[in-house]
Amino acid sequence: MTMLSSANGALLPAEYGEVVTKPVEALSVAFLTGTKITTQAGTYRIPILASDVTVGAVAEGAEITPSDADFDELTVTPARFAGLTIISRELADDSNPSAADQIGRSIARQIANSVDNALFNALAAPNPAGLASLTGISAVEAPAAYTNLDSFEEAVSLSEGAGGRVTAWVTGAATALEVAKLKDATGSNKGLLNPDLTAEGRRTILGRPVVVSPYVPADTVYGISREDLLVVTREDTRLDVDRSAYFSSDRIGVRGTMRVAFGMPVPGAHVRITNAAA
Repeated sequence: MTMLSSANGALLPAEYGEVVTKPVEALSVAFLTGTKITTQAGTYRIPILASDVTVGAVAEGAEITPSDADFDELTVTPARFAGLTIISRELADDSNPSAADQIGRSIARQIANSVDNALFNALAAPNPAGLASLTGISAVEAPAAYTNLDSFEEAVSLSEGAGGRVTAWVTGAATALEVAKLKDATGSNKGLLNPDLTAEGRRTILGRPVVVSPYVPADTVYGISREDLLVVTREDTRLDVDRSAYFSSDRIGVRGTMRVAFGMPVPGAHVRITNAAA
């Protein structure tokens, strides 16, 4: 008879949580382009300055007229994203780091994909609201086929006018390739985009990195202002293991959960570029 120990050292090495958590943040475009906020509360409240304090020139010795700053509030409730992987007992008991890494990345990939899908598409509850359903987002209409970067210049200007600063462009692979093929002059083989010398193969538009995501709708580019996209995380990835649910097949369930939502207190700081095809 084999006795099961309560200590799952082989199944869950001490660093296993990081094996799951770190890949989520590395794979998810939301975490790559936004600002992560960690909270222990069920609801995260973001104060929004509605009106500034009145300031003006005052004569020496004269009384300063008091005024108040008005604040609104944006509430964000993180939604639960979960991934489930079923593995054999032999794999679970294997303490080889490569096995643990593959299990962790599998769970992380499911969570990261779900988070990005919610960010770039208008999904039904319980998914959190993302950029696709953001009221007040700045909009730019691009030509049916890109011939220059004027649409991106306009996007930067609109974001700056709203108090934002575009720090990254996110689009699908087809649109990224279309823009990457632009040349600096007719008959030239030199690309119009600037390469990012700090990262091999990365392209930039107007100095901002281009990030490709399969979850951005076709013919659409999002200009994201990092400081104005808050990725609110209630808890880091939690890993739960159950040996009983799949007892008859000698398999083990490994479940990862993460609670995430998006806070965008200045909608106009982000820009959606769409062309005629969209």
